[in-house]
Amino acid sequence: MNSRLLLFTAVGIAACHHSSASVSTSTRPDSLAIRRDIEFLASPALAGRLTGSPGNDSAAAYIARRYAALGLRPLVENYYQPFVARPQAHAGVSPQLKTQNVVAYLRGRDASVAGQYVVVGAHFDHLGTNAEFGAMDPNVANAVRLGADDNASGTAAVLELARLFSARPTRRSVIFVNFSGEEEGALGSEYFTTRSPLPIDSAVAMMNFDMVGRLRNDRLIVYGVATATEFPMLLDTANATARLAIARQPEGVGPSDHSAFFLKGVPVLHFFTDLHPEYHRATDLPNLINAEGEARVVGLAERIIRDIADRPARLTYFRAPVAVASGNRQNTGVYFGSVPDMAGADTPGLRLSGVTPGSPADLAGLKAGDIIVEFAGKPVKDLNTYSDAMYAHKPGDEVAVIAVRDGKRVTFNVKLGKRG
Repeated sequence: MNSRLLLFTAVGIAACHHSSASVSTSTRPDSLAIRRDIEFLASPALAGRLTGSPGNDSAAAYIARRYAALGLRPLVENYYQPFVARPQAHAGVSPQLKTQNVVAYLRGRDASVAGQYVVVGAHFDHLGTNAEFGAMDPNVANAVRLGADDNASGTAAVLELARLFSARPTRRSVIFVNFSGEEEGALGSEYFTTRSPLPIDSAVAMMNFDMVGRLRNDRLIVYGVATATEFPMLLDTANATARLAIARQPEGVGPSDHSAFFLKGVPVLHFFTDLHPEYHRATDLPNLINAEGEARVVGLAERIIRDIADRPARLTYFRAPVAVASGNRQNTGVYFGSVPDMAGADTPGLRLSGVTPGSPADLAGLKAGDIIVEFAGKPVKDLNTYSDAMYAHKPGDEVAVIAVRDGKRVTFNVKLGKRG
């Protein structure tokens, strides 16, 4: 028997059993339900959910069964929107990966605005055993990168929101979308926005959840706050209950699935609990998830979505500044080993939340809390200027990196490495 089919069938049966046993009846975000979803999606049985793999297909089947159990409508056949993911070619070879988005529809209760909808989305794919492209621990060959935070956590958030809204629908409709192919370049969201089963100009907003399982010190980052004039007020109102420390970022474009919607004229918010040392590594495991913290993020998002979906008028779209760095960065293969603090800071520079052990940054003496202000003679004001400066070099180059530590400028001599 075909080994891929055998694995898909076995895991699919497990997914069906798991989904039928885990539908919560709570009227509030349920941290136990969130944890169960993450533990299943990030289990070894799904082998890291690499796009085009049996584990990725089984994750899609699990999500579809969850939507069916909630009574949500399949906006596309069997909830699946199939497509062929074509990642950027590596070494002249462009793979074609058969995969699918999973889409469910909850019709609004007010016929006068039910034709408008809010998109609630997250990607469910991850890296599998692929250490060559994207992994931050490329030397750990054949390790399964289970992706508990990236992005089983976001998928679980969308499933929990689907449960909450199916119990109490809003005036406008809600579409729940789980994207595949995000790790290959946000291919699933690009496919959805260009072939949406409903007119994309009827989307009033898109809420994206990517890495929301590691809330620390009540600190949440929300991107896209400047993409609708009403968003700052909505965040203030929703956060009066959650009382999270929200770092607000204006941009509507970033390295996740909300970007495709923003570029189609849809206001977006992207929820994110920041990078951590386990990002894109085999150590991104379910036991590190803060499920109670994720439930607080889900509660905040639920209040925002209800406000958007029930308000008399649509949001006012604003084309916020697009923060996209120039150049084809990843093709250089250069490796530094920094873990940026994605919330930014009040002062110019790139603050580090950590460095990868054994990386060029670590060997040079950089550490968490350092603020990089200059890289190889180029001033660093933010993540984009830092990335532009780094990717202008190649592996083996020796560069001077200046960072502020305890209020003093310190110079570090770094020999850049090669990714993979």
